[in-house]
Amino acid sequence: MEFLSNNFAPIMFGGLIVFLLLGFPVAFSLGACGLFFGFVGIELGLLPEALLQALPLRIFGIMQNDTLLAIPFFTLMGLILERSGMAEDLLDTIGQLFGPLRGGLAFAVIFVGALLAATTGVVAASVISMGLISLPIMLRYGYDRRVAAGAIAASGTLAQIIPPSLVLIILADQLGRSVGDMYKGAFIPGFALTVLYFGYVVLLTFIRPNWVPALPLEARTIREDNGGSGMRSLLILTIVSTAVAVYLGQHYAQVLSWFKDETALNVATDETIVVSLCAGVMLAFVIAIINKVTRMGLLSRMAERVTFVLIPPLLLIFLVLGTIFLGVATPTEGGAMGAMGALIMAMSRGRLSMKLLKQALTSTTKLSSFVVFILVGSTVFSLVFQGVDGSRWVEHLLTSVPGGQLGFLIVVNLLIFFLAFFLDFFELSFIVVPLLAPVAEKMGIDLIWFGVLLAVNMQTSFMHPPFGFALFFLRSVAPVKEYTDKLTKKLIQPVTTMQIYWGAIPFVIIQIIMVGAIIAFPGIVSSGLDKKVVYDLDKIRMEMEASMPDAMEQQDPTAGMTGAAGGEAPTDSSDPAPADDPMKALQDSLGDTPEKKN
Repeated sequence: MEFLSNNFAPIMFGGLIVFLLLGFPVAFSLGACGLFFGFVGIELGLLPEALLQALPLRIFGIMQNDTLLAIPFFTLMGLILERSGMAEDLLDTIGQLFGPLRGGLAFAVIFVGALLAATTGVVAASVISMGLISLPIMLRYGYDRRVAAGAIAASGTLAQIIPPSLVLIILADQLGRSVGDMYKGAFIPGFALTVLYFGYVVLLTFIRPNWVPALPLEARTIREDNGGSGMRSLLILTIVSTAVAVYLGQHYAQVLSWFKDETALNVATDETIVVSLCAGVMLAFVIAIINKVTRMGLLSRMAERVTFVLIPPLLLIFLVLGTIFLGVATPTEGGAMGAMGALIMAMSRGRLSMKLLKQALTSTTKLSSFVVFILVGSTVFSLVFQGVDGSRWVEHLLTSVPGGQLGFLIVVNLLIFFLAFFLDFFELSFIVVPLLAPVAEKMGIDLIWFGVLLAVNMQTSFMHPPFGFALFFLRSVAPVKEYTDKLTKKLIQPVTTMQIYWGAIPFVIIQIIMVGAIIAFPGIVSSGLDKKVVYDLDKIRMEMEASMPDAMEQQDPTAGMTGAAGGEAPTDSSDPAPADDPMKALQDSLGDTPEKKN
């Protein structure tokens, strides 16, 4: 009994592992484990009976959490866009654009995967869409099955790290940090990972060119009447739009001053980037509309097709992420606008139907309920675990690791990488992250940076053979039997499960390299965050004294008074500051008083 009382926290954690290994649903395993050990702890006298009375308040707190509303909004947005045919149009058009290049179809898949990640935030939707659309085309034109499968699965998992990722929303909630800051921190790592994927395909074009052939001439369907590709027109439109965006970015402060009719001294970098990019994209869209309406022939078919297919999702990204980055909207409000924007896009394409809407709403409800049930279960478990000082046990366990912060980060990332073989990101976020966050904060690690690091690591949970969910999604749509291609009439061999696994391994290695890069170069994350404001209290005091001399004289009732003999009244420098000293109150509110410094 004494052994049980002294080791209650590790036994409770081991009990949870047993529950999960037995195959019980995660939400119910967490709740059942928490309640069972809670009652045992009360019987042993380790927990007060009043502890479990806090459960209803905690559960109501989950229901009242506005941040979690962003999950159904972004999920609905992604599902509507996926079912409205946006992914199909993007893959077809971008495939034609990059097709003449060796490895062009793989480039198109990665590019569209990043774009879908920035609009949908749902891994399953991205992987299944690209598996259905791109995999048959890549097999038709001779792509190696391992490369094709790996590129599709890996690009689909970019929805894990590129905003508006559902993972980042949950991590922000568990870490107690702003979702907007988490998005800003993940922006650069997400697109850096995309560039690494591109680099791997470029490497293959030199090492194994027969694995990634170019699209044959007869397969390039978007051509001019004279047989030209129309790339020159697209290049000119891109240069003009980019030049306008760069010029506006360089002179944005002057433009903003003219618009507001007042001098704009400090303009945020992210605001400048969002507004200038939006202006460049809108210019290209307006030119394409004028060309289509007037039939002036300003743009080639390729340029017009790329503009009309690419610009709407880009504008949706600016609508959602731009308003969040600018501080105009919260992530929840941004998700609501994104869902409405997706509905409008589907309606404008003539693809919004009651059947589509019903399917999207049903899937959104299922996913949202799944998240809330896991969160309720994890709340029950964490309440009891903290009640028996489980957090202190975890802290002692991790702080005793040699190497300080670096040793802690290595051990934590190895732990996450290992657990990702068996648990998905929801389970890791709700079970493991709440145990790691307090230890990381006590060790002086910024939790936004820590959250982005864990998000990149958790991305491997979708790619791990043999249990990676992205691999399962791709397996569900990849051909399992040989078939005859409808266009070329060739016999196409099936894609085996081992080929999918081998194709995923290089991309898992790339994700691990990205984890190491974030640890080695923290600026990859922190450079995207807003700079903290540092207050110079001495300067503030001098400015206030200069601007309010009369008020400062009234603080000291002895100022200007003389004694009976005509001398100055004695002063005592050790006297405390008057209770109504405004500078003292200002210092206290900023939390940087001289008393606290001492």
